[in-house]
Amino acid sequence: MRVLIIENEIYLAQSIASKLGELGYQCDISSSIQDAFKGVAYDVVLLSTNISGQDIYPVIEAFRDAVVILMVSYISNDTVTKPLAAGAKDYILKPFMIEELIRKIEHFQEFNRLKLANETYKRYLDQHFKGVKITQDLDNVTPPVFIASNFQKYADRFAFDYAKTNGRELVYISLENSNAFNDISKAPAASLLYITDFQSLKKADRKPFLELINARNVIVSSTDSVDVEGVQVIEIKSDSTVFEQGDILPIEDYVKYIVLNYQHKFPDTELSKKLGISRKSLWEKRKKYGIIKKK
Repeated sequence: MRVLIIENEIYLAQSIASKLGELGYQCDISSSIQDAFKGVAYDVVLLSTNISGQDIYPVIEAFRDAVVILMVSYISNDTVTKPLAAGAKDYILKPFMIEELIRKIEHFQEFNRLKLANETYKRYLDQHFKGVKITQDLDNVTPPVFIASNFQKYADRFAFDYAKTNGRELVYISLENSNAFNDISKAPAASLLYITDFQSLKKADRKPFLELINARNVIVSSTDSVDVEGVQVIEIKSDSTVFEQGDILPIEDYVKYIVLNYQHKFPDTELSKKLGISRKSLWEKRKKYGIIKKK
């Protein structure tokens, strides 16, 4: 991790750099604002707010992607409030223990890691749910609620949309996990649980499960029909008539579905190979099903 220390008290700056260096940080020191702009990308910028006669705001703007921690001698609007509003992440009051500074750095390291992971998962889910639409009115849903869908992705879309609409974060638990009951028990009482694979639960375990989730904020999904009294059950069918026919599909319907949904992704040679048929057979099936290949 690369750290820039902007401090006109050279002894203090060198002391901080030495202690951080012992922990594996790569540190550079600038004694003035002007010296800070070297075209180098830093993970952390330790910025003194009492460098006489120098404007710290260009530093905050230039290193907006870094963690800017203010080093202040006293707390005021000019040393803390305004710089934080301008984009600095935190402050530390001089004199300080190096352990406290490291704690702040590690905190923002973890925050940035989780932020990046969250953005990655969000992009993945957006792509994963592309083309999956649900028509249920989320405003009229009050957990606990069971979702019965022949296609798991539709139940997932419902749960994530409900959480987003209501400003909640989901705690995901699969009943196929042997520790599922324990995970449900340990989950915070106010959390919104998304529990999948109800269809995999043994009949003997269903009553204990229902007792366990009683009065909890839960969304439970099943790929089978749900027969549970006293709770709201929502059935969601996929837009594809293929998936609505059951788990075992007729070969002709399967081939038709694959051709319709994947002919734009694979050339005919590869598509026919994946289906285990010749290109001529693929052409004949298009003609039979009235499928026009898009150019």
